[in-house]
Amino acid sequence: MDGKSKEKKFEVPCAELEKQKEYSALAGSVLASKYPDKTPLAMVHTYGCQGNVSDGERIKGLLAEMGYGFTDDVKEADLVLYNTCAIREHAEDRIYGNVGALKNIKKANPDLVIALCGCMMQQDKVCEKIKKSYPFVNLVFGTHVIHRLPEFLYSVLSSGKRVFCSPDGDGVIAEDLPVRRDSSIKGWLPIMYGCNNFCSYCIVPYVRGRERSRESEKVIEEAKALIASGCKDITLLGQNVNSYGKTLSDGTNFASLLKQINDLPGDFIIRFMTSHPKDCTKELLDTMAECKKVARHLHLPFQSGNNRVLKEMNRGYTREKYLSLVEYAKKVMPDISLTSDIIVGFPGETYEEFKDTLSLIKEAKFTSLYTFIFSPRDGTRAAKMPDPVSREEKGKWFKELCDLQESIAAERTAAMKGNTYRVLCEGYAKDGVLEGRTAGNVMIEFPDTCQGKTIGKFCNVKVTEPLTWIVRGELQE
Repeated sequence: MDGKSKEKKFEVPCAELEKQKEYSALAGSVLASKYPDKTPLAMVHTYGCQGNVSDGERIKGLLAEMGYGFTDDVKEADLVLYNTCAIREHAEDRIYGNVGALKNIKKANPDLVIALCGCMMQQDKVCEKIKKSYPFVNLVFGTHVIHRLPEFLYSVLSSGKRVFCSPDGDGVIAEDLPVRRDSSIKGWLPIMYGCNNFCSYCIVPYVRGRERSRESEKVIEEAKALIASGCKDITLLGQNVNSYGKTLSDGTNFASLLKQINDLPGDFIIRFMTSHPKDCTKELLDTMAECKKVARHLHLPFQSGNNRVLKEMNRGYTREKYLSLVEYAKKVMPDISLTSDIIVGFPGETYEEFKDTLSLIKEAKFTSLYTFIFSPRDGTRAAKMPDPVSREEKGKWFKELCDLQESIAAERTAAMKGNTYRVLCEGYAKDGVLEGRTAGNVMIEFPDTCQGKTIGKFCNVKVTEPLTWIVRGELQE
């Protein structure tokens, strides 16, 4: 197989996408007949990561083409769709609870269509549970077949039969799907899908498929469309963006893609996640330093500071390799903001090994951390490992870690006092003040002295009051 054919194997054929447009028109006709005096309403609720959010925007784009409007009120909805997450057991339990609560709503409105999709639905055991225990659910489909939503929905609407489709396989890339964006200011831009890493604790490769990169031309085309629409904050998405380009034949890697987007005309900022340490290179860090539109923020999950635990996690790097990346990033970008993910209490981890994680945090001095107590996921190697440390004990470790990071974060925000930052004003916070993020991904709140005229624009904000996780400031002329 040559490189070009390898590049194309993931793409959904144009003929299939055209067929889905026909199904979309058929579904629209059924809806128009079923609801002659109103626009049918869909409630789409997405759980989980930014990749899921991006999928949700494409789902809403497909639904809009079929004739649906949208609501946040489940009691108003003619279609309820939950886009699910499988990353942790707690997330799954919450989704089961929310689906169960729809039973009585369905009794009151028998015409209500209930659909479930996303990562949970890519698991056979989940589909079987939904099929047996939730008979009021009409439609279940997995992550690989979002583009077939018109076909599935037409079948449900026209026949009244339940539809289940959660195929195995490497996954696909469906280009040119309609998108209904949640924000006109911030845009999610997927550059690749899937994961090849098989970390021993992670279900993602099993529910998202193998790594597959979008053609750079398609990524650039979507970036241009976002910029033209007025988007000022573009986040590039992938399970491991550092692996971008490995399924392509044109030599494009993540660093070169980043530079191409940076060179597009317009005033905007580029962010990306998630970046895997094993594939993070000096070339990427140099490119970040050179590109003026790329945020000085690197989310680089290290998960554990102990080499034995890292090996058991199948992370593919050592503590020393990780810290060398941090050192180089700070060398070429002294103003870099680092964030990371950590798992506390991995099976077999001892307290002495956990202290290596604490020492790494002290050395790296992260802006913020996303921390989790280990949650076993069925189907992963870690779920079968002996785990002698109690949940209660792990909770003590977790608190120790959080206390440490809180003190580091407070020091970092205190150092921001008196400095002025260029901030994209994203809108109003809950208490009526405006909010936005620095290039280093720190949230700033500031009074609205311009009657909302700064929303969607870059502005300069001087920090006046540092708090632990956010800062407050005042707008500068």
